[in-house]
Amino acid sequence: GQSLLHRHKGKAKMLQNLAEKTKENIDTYNQFFDKKEDTERKTKYTTLVNQYYDLSTDFYEYGWGNSFHFAPRYKGESLPASIARHEQFLALQLGLKPGMRVLDVGCGIGGPMMEIARFSGANIEGINNNDYQISRGRTRVTAGGLDQRCSFIKGDFLHIPQPDNTYDACYAIDATCHSPSKEEIYSEILRVVKPGGYAAVYEWCMTDNYDPENPVHREIKHNIEIGDGIPNMDNTKKVVEALKKCGWEIIECEDKAPVSPQNPIPWYAPMEASFSLSGFRLTSAGIWFTKTLVGWLEKFSLVPKGTSATHDMLMLARDGMVRGGSMNIFTPMFYFLVRKPLEKK
Repeated sequence: GQSLLHRHKGKAKMLQNLAEKTKENIDTYNQFFDKKEDTERKTKYTTLVNQYYDLSTDFYEYGWGNSFHFAPRYKGESLPASIARHEQFLALQLGLKPGMRVLDVGCGIGGPMMEIARFSGANIEGINNNDYQISRGRTRVTAGGLDQRCSFIKGDFLHIPQPDNTYDACYAIDATCHSPSKEEIYSEILRVVKPGGYAAVYEWCMTDNYDPENPVHREIKHNIEIGDGIPNMDNTKKVVEALKKCGWEIIECEDKAPVSPQNPIPWYAPMEASFSLSGFRLTSAGIWFTKTLVGWLEKFSLVPKGTSATHDMLMLARDGMVRGGSMNIFTPMFYFLVRKPLEKK
C-alpha cells in the first residue's frame, strides 16, 4: 500500500512539473529540426540542449530513474543493476579513490555521480547547464546524504569555469554527444584534467555500418538527434580522430553495445520488450498508457498544450534507437579511456 501511494505521489509530482512547461518550448525546440541541416543546431546548441532537458527531464525521471543512460545486461540481471555496473566500470577504469577530485561532464540529475561517489569514495563535481536538472539533482544528493562529496556546477561544458589542471580524473556518460564539436569538448576536458590524469567516456555514435547514402539509416539518425537533443552525431572513427587531434593518449576504445557472451541482453531490450513488471513504463504497454494518460490530461487542460508532443518526441527517439541498435548502425556506449600526457607534445 505504501509503495503504491509513493508511486502515485511520484506521478502527481511529474505532472505538476510538466504543468509548468509551455507549448512554446516544444514549438521552439522543433524549429531546430524542421530542416535536416544541422548548422543552426550546432551554433545554438546551448539553447537546443537546455530546451530539450526542460521538456524531457520529468519523463526521463519517471520512466528511467536517476540515471539517464543505457547499459548491456547479464542474464538474470535487473535494469537498475546493469546501469549501476555500467557506471562502476568507469570508476574502476579511472582508478578512483577516496579524496580524488573528479569531474562529471554533463551530470544530469546526479544519478551516476551519486553511484560512483558511493562506490569509489571520490569527491565528484558535476557540470550541467540546465537549472531544472541541477535543482532536481541537489535535492537527490542531499536526500542521499552525499552533499559533502557531490556538488553541481552551473555552466557550459565547452567553457568549464575551472582553472587548468584542476581535476584528478574526469568521466562523461551519454553527455558529450550534445556538443556541436567533439574537438571542442575533448579539448576542454583535456584542459581541466591534471597531467597524467585520465578521462573515461561513453559516447553516442553512428557505427561503421552506418551508410549516409541509405535513406533508412539517415531517418534513424535524424530521429535519434531530434528525440535526444543532439546537434549532430559523429561516427566512431571521427571520435577517435578528434581525441588524437586534441592531444589525448588513447589507452583503449571499444564499442560496448554489441551483444556478447558476457553481455547477452542488448542495451535497447527494455524499450523493445512488450511487457515487463520491473520496467513497465519503458515497454510498449507502458508507453501507450503514459501517452493515453497525458493525452487526456492535455485535453482537459490539466497539463499544458505541447506535453503530448513532448512525449511523441521522446518516442521518436525510442523508435530510432531500437532500430539503430538492432541494425548495429548506432551505439550509445562507444567507450574510451584516455590519458593526458605529462608533457605537451
